[in-house]
Order: sequence, then structure tokens, then C-alpha cells
Amino acid sequence: MVAQAAREICDGETVFVGMRLPLIAFVVAKRTHAPNAIGIFELGVMRDAPSRELLYTMGDPPNVAGARWCTRTVNVMGLLQRGEVAAGFIGGAEVDRFGNVNTSYIGDPSRPTVKLPGSGGGADIACLAQRLIVIMAHEKKRLRERVDYVTSPGYGDGGDWRARVGLPRGGPSVLITTLGVLRFDPGTKEAFLASYHPGSSVDECVSETGWALRVAPDVRETAAPSAAELNAIREYDPKGFWTNS
Repeated sequence: MVAQAAREICDGETVFVGMRLPLIAFVVAKRTHAPNAIGIFELGVMRDAPSRELLYTMGDPPNVAGARWCTRTVNVMGLLQRGEVAAGFIGGAEVDRFGNVNTSYIGDPSRPTVKLPGSGGGADIACLAQRLIVIMAHEKKRLRERVDYVTSPGYGDGGDWRARVGLPRGGPSVLITTLGVLRFDPGTKEAFLASYHPGSSVDECVSETGWALRVAPDVRETAAPSAAELNAIREYDPKGFWTNS
């Protein structure tokens, strides 16, 4: 998952990084194929080089030391509004076939069975980044036909929904799960299985999805992490604090 997420970052891009696996993905990208990528953390930190130490929260001193810019959240969100952020990472409790993400409520929002943390900056990233990268566990209860609540919009009900509601750009480009990689049809905007991770299979990905998951004609196994990618992951997170959690 980390290696595939790193491959989604292109050299020279400004990326909303976030924490957990995307944090490690940024490190891997910088050390392999994207040395000029810039990382943004929504509390107001911009870095052109990863922190030397593993981060446990965005506000850890190592994330501030050596940062290119330490500012307010409103300023880094302003980069989103101006279209200057190429990609943003988010996770969630639920995602549906059009890439809408729920981090707010499980069950009826008026009387939810579970109240989740909410948006944070997720809705801003989903609305305004040039593309959205979603990372989450692949389970039928999480990959839903329709999420219980749209916290961070993907493609709404499909097709040209984003244009119709006035979102100027973006939308999910990929959903990276514990089992595979889902991408989105350029016309219908529905997710389809592009690859399955080593140790998984097409059948497992389909059976653990809460809708009739389409499969790409050229579906294949996800490329395993290269030696360079593995070295970067293990050097930055040697105890597996994020990668084994």
C-alpha cells in the first residue's frame, strides 16, 4: 500500500500528505522517483524534505524543524483554493463506488450508531485538490454501494456530478486498499479494480466489496515494492509503528 501510494506522487508536485501511510509514501517518493515533490501538512507546515525522524503527529518538533514554511492552516488551505495542490491523501471509515468518503456517521445521520471524527481538512482536500488519493482497509462494510454520509465528496452520483455542483477541479484518481488498487472510469466515474496486491486475488477483492465491482480487462497483480522502496520504508519506520499497525 505504501509503495503504491508513493508511485501516485509525481516529481515536482505539491501534495497534501497527512499522517500514517501517506506520510511514509511521501518519504518513499522523495527518496526514489520524486525528489522535487513538496509535502503539506494541514496544520500549516510545508516541507521540501521529509523530517529526519518518524512523526507520530503533524505537530511533532521534527516536522517543524527544517520546514520550508510554518504558517496557519488557513494559508495552506488557500493553496488548495488556488488550485496549487496537485494531490491530496485522505482515509475514511466508508467509501462508495463513486469515491465519496464518510468520516462522520455510521447509520442514519439523525440517529447514528457511531459518531466519527468528521471532516478535519478532508472535505477541503476532496473538493479542491487537482486529484484525490484515498487509502483504506478493503472490507465489505467499508466499501459500500452508497456511504451513510458524504463527508468528503468524490464523484457524487457519477458522471459530470462535480461540474454540476460547481466543484472546479479534481475528484478521486485512485483508491488504494489492503487488497488492491481501484481506479475510476473516465466517463461514468465508477470505481473498478485495476490490480490486486500480492497475496490477494480478483475474487477476494470482488467478494469484499459492497457493490458489483467491475474488473478491468487488463487487471493484474500490483507491482511488488522494489528494493529501493522497501529500504526507504524500513529505514524511516524501522519498528513498523505505522506500517505494521
